[in-house]
Amino acid sequence: MTGQESEAKAVLAAEALCWRCPSDHFTFETTEELEALSEVIGQDRAVEAIRFAIGMRQSGYNLYALGPEGVGKHIAVRRFLEEQANQEMAPPDWCYVSNFKDRREPRALQLPAGRGSQLSEDMSNFVVDLRDALRNSFESDEYRTRRKVIEGEFKERQEATLQAVEQESRAQGMALMRTPMGFAFAPTSDGEVVSPEAFQKLPEAERKRVEGVIEALQEKLQEVLHKAPVWMKETREKLRQLNNETALFATAHLIDALKQRYSDISAVQRFLDEVRDDAVEHVEEVVAEGPEQKGERSAGPFGDGHPILRRYGVNLIVDNAESAHAPVIYEDDPTYDRLLGRIEHRAEMGALLTDFNLIRAGALHRASGGYLILDARKLLTQPMAWEAMKRALFAGEVRIQPPAQALGMLSTVSLEPEPIPLDIKVVIIGDRMIYYRLAQLDPEFQRLFKVAADFDEQIPRNEENDQLYARLVRSLTDRENLKPFDRGGVARALEFSARAAGDAERFSMDIERLADLLREADHLAGKAGQRVVGANAVAQAADAQIYRLDRMRERLQEDIERGTVQIDTEGARAGQINGLSVMSLGGFAFGRPSRITARIRIGKGEVVDIERQVELGGPLHSKGVLILSGYLSAHYASDRPLSLSASLVFEQSYGGVDGDSASSAELYALISAIAEAPIDQSLAVTGSVNQYGEVQAIGGVNEKIEGFFDLCAARGLTGRQGVLIPASNVKHLMLHRRVVEAAEQGQFRIFAVKTIDQGLEILTGQPSGVRDTDGRFPDGGVNARVEARLIELADKRRAFGRMPGTQGEGE
Repeated sequence: MTGQESEAKAVLAAEALCWRCPSDHFTFETTEELEALSEVIGQDRAVEAIRFAIGMRQSGYNLYALGPEGVGKHIAVRRFLEEQANQEMAPPDWCYVSNFKDRREPRALQLPAGRGSQLSEDMSNFVVDLRDALRNSFESDEYRTRRKVIEGEFKERQEATLQAVEQESRAQGMALMRTPMGFAFAPTSDGEVVSPEAFQKLPEAERKRVEGVIEALQEKLQEVLHKAPVWMKETREKLRQLNNETALFATAHLIDALKQRYSDISAVQRFLDEVRDDAVEHVEEVVAEGPEQKGERSAGPFGDGHPILRRYGVNLIVDNAESAHAPVIYEDDPTYDRLLGRIEHRAEMGALLTDFNLIRAGALHRASGGYLILDARKLLTQPMAWEAMKRALFAGEVRIQPPAQALGMLSTVSLEPEPIPLDIKVVIIGDRMIYYRLAQLDPEFQRLFKVAADFDEQIPRNEENDQLYARLVRSLTDRENLKPFDRGGVARALEFSARAAGDAERFSMDIERLADLLREADHLAGKAGQRVVGANAVAQAADAQIYRLDRMRERLQEDIERGTVQIDTEGARAGQINGLSVMSLGGFAFGRPSRITARIRIGKGEVVDIERQVELGGPLHSKGVLILSGYLSAHYASDRPLSLSASLVFEQSYGGVDGDSASSAELYALISAIAEAPIDQSLAVTGSVNQYGEVQAIGGVNEKIEGFFDLCAARGLTGRQGVLIPASNVKHLMLHRRVVEAAEQGQFRIFAVKTIDQGLEILTGQPSGVRDTDGRFPDGGVNARVEARLIELADKRRAFGRMPGTQGEGE
């Protein structure tokens, strides 16, 4: 087959270069006539996994939603979770209260939804009422009278005993004297105390008698004084009993009223009993003078001014009073504290203090009884958060402890709140790479997340999905409060989605990218004073997105146009071809032409990849180059050793090169150099190749074609220019209108090739040639010239190896 015949057969019609959605494909006038989309498009596998995970109540069946950004994972997951949550009852409230036996270990109370806030308010009122009731009771006349009676009894008893001793001393001529040093006895005469001088003048016998009497009286006085502490203790006990009776009387009606209100909750009953007992035990501290009596106002019933009263409060950490169903919580900042809760501290007198009132709930507490949604990347980048969440899920409870304590680094005394039971379904949303890495590196991951919802980034393009996509546009306009789109605008949006998918037979499921387009088209339509967004506004928005990002592409294109980077688009040259690559910067991909050259000489059958030698070539590129040697060895002169040394290089390439999409271009250049067959420089090539010479599909075909087209258009289209692509890439063509229009006018051509032989005929304009029954290529064909050249090189190598001193070369 001649080169012209091959061109005519391989060139693609303009209709094959891009799928165009006709406006009459839809029957509506604007999206206002459409029903908003209620289902998830094209994600049947993911939807089934979500429903399965929601329905499985056994432990470990948590969900990981995986897929690329923008496909609507979060929206879809949340929607299904909320649908299920609306059918479930609101979970209970959770409170922390004081543990009166060990204040370091606050107790957790579970109450029906809404009762927690009620109990918290009731206990706040109780503290105020308790303080007032106790003060009133202890300031009452009855209490004061009874206290005076008890205190009077002690004084009377003490005085009566002392009087008895004093009377006895008088009867024996002695006087009981009270001095600053205590009690003392002294002899008397005629009612007067005998002075020390007079006492010394008494006869010795009298003095001894007096001293004996005084000693006996002192012993009796000591007996009386030793009884005083016992009487004091009895008095304090009576006062304590009086205080307890008074406090119990003052608190009984308050506690009884609360116990009656919470008669259906045994845990609250026990708590109220403990509050009553503790208030009676610490009644003196409760009624002690506080800031309010000094003219100051405390922060509240549990403020810093009444530390003893703080212990009777209720710290409501989970309040479901306003919840009509199970919670669906998304934690945007999944730190350790925000997941598991934290214990706060308050500064007092230069010290940091804490109690159960400063315990704060985490997302696991708030979502218990419902569903918790987390972002995988955010969760894994927070220190200790991932491991802490796994521990909670395995244990089925949430234990609040400082991070340092969890690491065993905290030596100071802190609270150890009672763990709260955990009943939760956790959904993690992330990309596929994180899922696969966790499954590979964390043995506990798949024990906890047994269900994976894999969201597809593309869906097939068919009649049903076309209509669903139009309804998706309606849903997005409602969500973003945009103007309605006419059917032309919707058709352009569908074409945009197909281009984003890089496939004329599929739509991209990058919903956020589509939403960006719709928002920008709505803005442009508004600036133009249009009430409905049409096809022109959508096309302008798509072009504007490209324009904002293609500065680098323009600079590279200018370098080629000015001759700084050498790319030929006319003429013919052996061993030189235009290859195509794709560059991606900040999410914007564009094609870039590159000159590929090949040089050969006699050698040992080595094809040298210069990029690889200088460590600029990646493994996939090196693999593609190695395939070339296999193709040459098997396709030409297979009965002789391959006896050439070839070098291949991307000219003026100063960065890394990877991928095998240029392997067919490199093979064309290598064959051209061997056969000395010039290649048409008005053509560019992309596609990988296997060892059988079959051209294989590559990625970025649209960007590559457009990159070479823009260069040719800048230099002037001649009708000879074009790009060779793999035939298996035809279904991926979604070229820009400027390329399609040039093809329609015959100014630019796209060739779909299946084999290297077919591509050679187009590039060289000469037949490649197929072996006949005798195994020979027809004379004059490119393949025959390649084989003849390789045989010539092999013969020369053999002859060179026979020369003296060169025995090793021919081996």
